[in-house]
Amino acid sequence: MEMNRPKHRLSRGCYLVLRWILKLVYPSITVEGAEHLPQEPCIIVGNHAQMHGPVIAELYLPGKRTIWCNAQMMELREVPAYTYQDFWSKKPRYIRWFFKLSSYLIAPLCVLIFRNAHTTAVYHDARVMRTFRDTVKAMQDGSNVVIFPECYEPHNHIVNQFQEHFIDVAKLYCKRTGQAVSFVPMYVAPRAGKVRLGEPVFFCPDAPIGQERSRICNALMDEITRLAMAMPVHKVVPYENRSPKDYVTNLSSEVDAT
Repeated sequence: MEMNRPKHRLSRGCYLVLRWILKLVYPSITVEGAEHLPQEPCIIVGNHAQMHGPVIAELYLPGKRTIWCNAQMMELREVPAYTYQDFWSKKPRYIRWFFKLSSYLIAPLCVLIFRNAHTTAVYHDARVMRTFRDTVKAMQDGSNVVIFPECYEPHNHIVNQFQEHFIDVAKLYCKRTGQAVSFVPMYVAPRAGKVRLGEPVFFCPDAPIGQERSRICNALMDEITRLAMAMPVHKVVPYENRSPKDYVTNLSSEVDAT
């Protein structure tokens, strides 16, 4: 055990230096609507905005928090396949070799960052209950939970459809503590230098869970859209890793499904 401690301290120290450098070079972000955050732990749900959502949540969100992160980003052997498929698989064929190589080069850095940031590992297999238990424990310890649940299916020009099963965390938390959970919508607008938090949506423990998944996800997507549309015109950073020239504005009615 003693031999591992210096390595852990070195890893944590390297991360803190990287975090400090990132905050120096990353554009300043203003958080609006923090008054919507309840005093008790809540679940903050936002648009991913590629990597901007997690970065901004780590650097700028107030209060104690933990951010859901795919477990593959914390495992050295799994980072290359995951990052290539999720970020770069749709790049032009002639340049894909470069991104495949890059996926291996960045793997140690990804593990360093995501193991030391304010994260909870998200599993998509039989270990999913571990994710839920770790999340509930973090909430019991006073942390808000930040989740970016978009998938590749478009909802509108602001946000993609949500994967719905993260709502089940509220059911488990209510069962463990007897307390209801609120979901706070968050619109991430890096091109506008802002994050906006909206009106909470409350989980109803007595309603069927399937009904709650649909109701809460639709309410969150609608509120995130409303927050975006109420802002001055700006380019929306989409979930998909596409060229900035293809970004649409928040006031556009266009939905780019590519």
